[in-house]
Amino acid sequence: MEEFWFYITLGFNHVMDPNAYDHILFLCALAIPFTFKGWKKVVVLATIFTVTHCISLGISAYGILSIEVPLIEFLIPVTIILTAAFNIFCVKYQSFNLKFNLHILATAFFGFIHGFGFSNYFNMLMAEEDEKIVPLLGFAGGIEISQLLILLVILLATSSIPVFLKIKQANFIILSSIVITIITIPLLLASVPG
Repeated sequence: MEEFWFYITLGFNHVMDPNAYDHILFLCALAIPFTFKGWKKVVVLATIFTVTHCISLGISAYGILSIEVPLIEFLIPVTIILTAAFNIFCVKYQSFNLKFNLHILATAFFGFIHGFGFSNYFNMLMAEEDEKIVPLLGFAGGIEISQLLILLVILLATSSIPVFLKIKQANFIILSSIVITIITIPLLLASVPG
């Protein structure tokens, strides 16, 4: 049980690490279109992200598939920018409800990519271990707990900031998506292969 809690703590701290803010940026881009009224959709997206994230983490941990680190480091900021751009597109065309299935597919694909990003770190830790299920579940559990806390903070922000600043929700989504994109561009430029 101690090993399980160790990996939960490790997964939690890995997401909350200020140097690993790309994961937080993605969660922000994913959740800013929603307020507490749409919490069910956020839970659906977060669950899909977590499941696909864990699948790719497991695939890598068991050596079924591995993807080059530079490619993953490049694709992660791309997923953040695409999610932010999708938010702007949906606001412009008022189609969040119509495009939710597309949102689900994109989130699943992006979760798969992000899982491979975590897998490099996880595999370094597990290089000498034969038993990977308990560490994998603990690490994934720690990631999920941290994600839920981050999403709670984001929903608090999306529900209160537009009211406090007296701006339309649509404008808040667009401005937030632009800010996320601007913050992500240096990550993208730093990760361009070659």
